[in-house]
Amino acid sequence: MTYDLPPELIVESDGPVRTVVINRPDDLNAVNKDLHWALANVWRQLAADRDAAVVVLTGAGRAFSAGGDLDWITSFLDDPVARDESVREGAEIIEEMLRFPLPVIAAVNGPAVGLGCSMAVLCDVVLMSEKAYFADPHVAVGLVAGDGGAAFWPLLTPILRSREYLYTGDRIPAAVAVELGLATRTTTPDDLLSTAHVLAGRFAAQPPEALRSTKRIVNMYLSQALSGPLQAGFAAEVATMQSAVHRERLLALGRKAAGR
Repeated sequence: MTYDLPPELIVESDGPVRTVVINRPDDLNAVNKDLHWALANVWRQLAADRDAAVVVLTGAGRAFSAGGDLDWITSFLDDPVARDESVREGAEIIEEMLRFPLPVIAAVNGPAVGLGCSMAVLCDVVLMSEKAYFADPHVAVGLVAGDGGAAFWPLLTPILRSREYLYTGDRIPAAVAVELGLATRTTTPDDLLSTAHVLAGRFAAQPPEALRSTKRIVNMYLSQALSGPLQAGFAAEVATMQSAVHRERLLALGRKAAGR
């Protein structure tokens, strides 16, 4: 099957396994406009691939995804149409991943931040390199963590533990992510992809209808539990996107990145 995607997202085929590679390695796989669109649209294309049985999601280079591309996000400050479209598309990414029928294994090879963290946690199995970490820094830049952490983490982690990381945006090392329930297990960096593909092979060998139906039932709990928090979260995130504090903090980040 031919996938209609920009070069920022690659789908590699190996028998029944599809490896989806977030492909902006020079920018730590930060999500720009084209990649954001691709992440919203790849799941329907994968579901239409009749030869696919399981998906591995990973990043090129040394990061899984560093979250939103700073230049792209900064453009929203003076472009409300683009801002609102990004929020709509962000909701689509979450919804498509929850509806996706095949098992997805996250091979978290490096930092998974913001949206990168949300996508990893939405996968069926989350394998993390010992050198990887999660972080949701929304609050630190004046935003509500509406596209992930605030909605998902309370379903997976002890709330008293996850609040501290959500409120501060601090990094969650791989071993701590496993302890909290945000990841399945850790591997050495060299073993990450091979471990993911061995597990993918095991999933692919299972009776497909039984596997898909089991995933569908498990995800019913997630979809029902997330329906209210996600709607509230995205609405609150849009509101904070328009705040003076967010503008100030985002512009300060841009100046810091530029060395000014």
